[in-house]
Amino acid sequence: MSCGLGAIILVLMLVKHDVEHVSDESERLTSDLERLQSTEEELSAKVVSALRAKAATTGQVEALESEISRVRRELQEKQVEITARRSEEKTLEETIKTIEVQDNTDIVENRQVGEENYVIGLRVEGKRIGILVDSSASMTEEKLIDIIRSKNMAPGVRIQAPKWQRTRRVVAWLLARLPRDTSVRVVAFGETAQGLGNSAGVSGGDAAGLWQIVSDMNKIVPGGATNLAAGLKAISAHKPTDLYLITDGLPTAGNSGYRSLNPFSGCSALWGGSTSISGECRARLFRHTVNNAGMDKVRTNVILLPLEGDPEAAAHFWRWTAATNGLLISPAESWP
Repeated sequence: MSCGLGAIILVLMLVKHDVEHVSDESERLTSDLERLQSTEEELSAKVVSALRAKAATTGQVEALESEISRVRRELQEKQVEITARRSEEKTLEETIKTIEVQDNTDIVENRQVGEENYVIGLRVEGKRIGILVDSSASMTEEKLIDIIRSKNMAPGVRIQAPKWQRTRRVVAWLLARLPRDTSVRVVAFGETAQGLGNSAGVSGGDAAGLWQIVSDMNKIVPGGATNLAAGLKAISAHKPTDLYLITDGLPTAGNSGYRSLNPFSGCSALWGGSTSISGECRARLFRHTVNNAGMDKVRTNVILLPLEGDPEAAAHFWRWTAATNGLLISPAESWP
């Protein structure tokens, strides 16, 4: 009886021990499970993030591959275009070699217009061009004594005077360089003004009209005083955008009304009260003429030929041309 009871007690003790052991193991396993589940969640999140990153990278790679393909296509197209252009250039070079270059393409023939005879910086341009040619007595010679002598010579002799021949060449030089789409009016002036060629103006591409100007120019006999005001008044009717003045000095004559103006109170030569005019009176006359011409918006270029006894002319003409964005040219003896 006592042995049986002891056995039962032993069994109960063993069972209790196993139960406690199993409980501890269960708690440990539960803790391990929770840890593994947490690890699984972290790993799953990392996998998802990695998959997303891979997808983005794959998209970028595909976009780059597409851009590379496009660039390669453009390169191929450019290479084809370059090859075609080179072929065209080669064809053009061969064509140019076979073209005969004309010796003279000017509408107005001028045998003294080689490249070595061009005036640097002077270009003939403008939609409406006016050319004013001083045809006074001083345009025959450079020295005063020679000018005085030429006044008493026959018209045929004065026409052949060296300075006047040069003036005619300057006019021809300008006409030879006119833009074909321009309209030109040429006026010669001494004591009075005289239009050359068609009074309505001539197109730069009108060979017959330009030759008529040259023909009229060849008939002019230089003489008399220099009335710049008369020339400007005549050329203003053409409404020029650009003016080219060929002269050798400041004006020596003006309108009859100048006698009543204060600036000319001591300049009796302007109305016949004296046979000579001072440099100061010529300067006053020039300034008054330019200021009252109404052509301050016209780009003015002056070709100033040499003349003894008028040293201030260059400075006055330079101020005028500079104010209109034009040029003052005092050419060498060899031009044109």
